[in-house]
Amino acid sequence: MAGESYLIAGLGNIGPEYALTRHNMGFMVLDAWAKASNISFETRRYGDLAVLDLKGRHFYLLKPSTYMNLSGEAIRYWLSKLPVPQERLMVVCDDINLPFGTLRMRQRGSDGGHNGLKNIEECIGSQDWARIRMGVGHDFGQGSQIDYVLSPLEPAQMEQIPALCDKVIAGIKDWAFVGIERAMNNFNTRATSEPQPASM
Repeated sequence: MAGESYLIAGLGNIGPEYALTRHNMGFMVLDAWAKASNISFETRRYGDLAVLDLKGRHFYLLKPSTYMNLSGEAIRYWLSKLPVPQERLMVVCDDINLPFGTLRMRQRGSDGGHNGLKNIEECIGSQDWARIRMGVGHDFGQGSQIDYVLSPLEPAQMEQIPALCDKVIAGIKDWAFVGIERAMNNFNTRATSEPQPASM
């Protein structure tokens, strides 16, 4: 329905030292969307917020400033302040359980070992909110997971980020305008093909 509002939370860690790391995929998507839409983020309580009006609907883009493991505090706060019910929350994050370039949209689910998702679930008391997981692979040894997700993406991977961000943004728009079931069918089918390697 026209006039509906949505909260899109992209997860990551604040600070330039984290900007291009695997754990900041959510921030990358929202930064790309804001840039393409010619809107700016404002620093607000618990995060940076931008507002996008699109075809009569309002999208609140949130980059939590609480650091990844406390992402739920920011999302709980903004859900309480904005005219957005939980069913219109979408979270975008990285996922080491998926190969790099693989994208998955889900209507609900467990945290899958992701501390940001775990904290959101704890803070809002539910797993019933949409999420898009962006695969970053798991090329790390035992005990090296934290170092891996806080390390920068490879140059060849960075070349693929704009196209991946575009796919995620299109998926979010589908979710808002045609509903979660059709959006998942379109998005998860389209995203199963691996991105082509960058040309030499």
